Amino acid sequence: MQRRSRGINTGLVLLLSQIFNVGINNIPPVTLATLALNIWFFLNPQKPLYSSCLSVEKCCQQKDWQRLLLSPLHHANDWHLYFNMASMLWKGIHLERRLGSRWFALVITTFSILTGVVYLLLQFAVAEFMDEPDFKRSCAVGFSGVLFALKVLNNHYCPGGFVNILGFPVPNRFACWVELVAIHLFSPGTSFAGHLAGILVGLMYTQGPLKKMMEACAGGFSSNVGYPGQQYYFNSSGSSGYQDYCPFGSFLKPLIHFNSF
Repeated sequence: MQRRSRGINTGLVLLLSQIFNVGINNIPPVTLATLALNIWFFLNPQKPLYSSCLSVEKCCQQKDWQRLLLSPLHHANDWHLYFNMASMLWKGIHLERRLGSRWFALVITTFSILTGVVYLLLQFAVAEFMDEPDFKRSCAVGFSGVLFALKVLNNHYCPGGFVNILGFPVPNRFACWVELVAIHLFSPGTSFAGHLAGILVGLMYTQGPLKKMMEACAGGFSSNVGYPGQQYYFNSSGSSGYQDYCPFGSFLKPLIHFNSF
């Protein structure tokens, strides 16, 4: 196990500051546990990034399936962690209060694994269609694929809202697609397939059979409003200046993409 260097991690300090500013008691338990788990893995990485990132070659060809669990929990640096977890903070507060903690825990777990599976399928399909084996070696790490899925879910519950992307108001139903394109225009090197996988998983839940399948597997219990904590509203904007108006702000740091390992 490798520990992070003892240097100052400004992104981590800012993240902890924001968490304590919101108040530990104001953060629902599953959201708080997700934040804590990601911070712990950042400070105590179980494996180097090149042994944790997700790729067709490593997972399918070398049968290293543990990467499906490890890749969402690892971040390239403190700023990558900060933007992803700041986004998780407000999305979690909103969605966990709406869905209830038990169901939100199932959503997070399912989205984390399924986003990785869809990413692998996309990379494999592109590699075969374009006859480009390098796509099978492309490796991605980070939580933002899951965040894209959660954003689809959040927008589904707020169909009349809009986001301000680069100064232009965009209806919520189109926001994920516009952000997908915007991130990859202004943040080269990010994983388009990883973010697209998150959107597709979100749509599978809101428009497809995924929710009913989860209910069946969970023994019938569904989403409910199950967390009675104090409501906390705040607005914020990420590095790309994205801001939501339904009613929470948005942080979204791209999922880091590695060419190959």
